[in-house]
Amino acid sequence: MIELDVTDSANIQKAVEAVETSLGTTGLNLLINNAGINSYATLETLTAEDMMAVFRTNVVGPLLVSKAFLPSLKKAAQALHLEGMSCNKAAIVNITSLLGSIQLSRENFTRAPMYPYRLSKAALNMASMCLSEDLKQYQILCTAVHPGWVQTDMGGMEAPMPVTDSVSSILKVLSSLSQRETGKFLDWEGKEIDW
Repeated sequence: MIELDVTDSANIQKAVEAVETSLGTTGLNLLINNAGINSYATLETLTAEDMMAVFRTNVVGPLLVSKAFLPSLKKAAQALHLEGMSCNKAAIVNITSLLGSIQLSRENFTRAPMYPYRLSKAALNMASMCLSEDLKQYQILCTAVHPGWVQTDMGGMEAPMPVTDSVSSILKVLSSLSQRETGKFLDWEGKEIDW
């Protein structure tokens, strides 16, 4: 197992070196950015420190990890002479949240304002869109996936979906991704969500 702290640049580089040593000359086919911390801060309770901590982990971390692993992803994309984009070739999948959808934010805002978390996931969604455009030239797919409300430390035990159900559904979605889905925001079943 390779440990990775997305808030520590030296640790990110160490992880890249360990992965490259393990993979050899083949490159990395799939990078899943799943780092995330939560904050239930409201407008009245949020602080600059809380905002920055959440953004550092939820937005800056995945972007820096993607940047660090880009040479390995490019290597995989070039080595495999597959037509189009896919997770079999080279892909970045950012695990995001429905709460980062600007279009859908009014539907559940009063129940969970969560300013730092919502804003960070909206920013991660934008980062996913930007990466998808930037990486098309290298045939590297990038998409954002909402895993559902899952029974994790963050989601809590009141969440309706067990981790195994979310993971198995996401794996099915990943196996079917193509250039049609690059730059899209999907749920765990592959349904497109409004940004």
